[in-house]
Amino acid sequence: MKIYFAGSIRAGRENAATYSKIIGHLQKFGPVLTEHIGNPNLTSQGESLPEKEIYLRDLKLLAEADIVIAELSTPSIGVGYEIRAAEELGKPIICLYRHQEGKRLSTMIEGNSKLTIIRYETPEDLLSKLDEHLTISWAII
Repeated sequence: MKIYFAGSIRAGRENAATYSKIIGHLQKFGPVLTEHIGNPNLTSQGESLPEKEIYLRDLKLLAEADIVIAELSTPSIGVGYEIRAAEELGKPIICLYRHQEGKRLSTMIEGNSKLTIIRYETPEDLLSKLDEHLTISWAII
């Protein structure tokens, strides 16, 4: 199964190490088409490619993917856009959200019954929850 992983780039890279752990873990289920999201050298300045090229590439990768997994702990307009595009393509979507004191997940995510939301406290906690969900998702896909 091909996995599209979405995580914040320009909105902030404070979760880049977590993205890297998640991507490494996801690779046991199949290729992660967007493994560059976990690259520690990728800064909030983004990639050096032209914006239109990135946009077209990412839409193509979304279309190729069998499932979309989006880490939402750092709010990102781009990740929200990817989720909506994936929804329009009929992709299964799993949203990951780390509990943060005083912060809540967007109502547009919480209120969407088409999304699976996994809440977690630590990356290790997340990986075991991901295993459970992906085993079920893979059986459905």
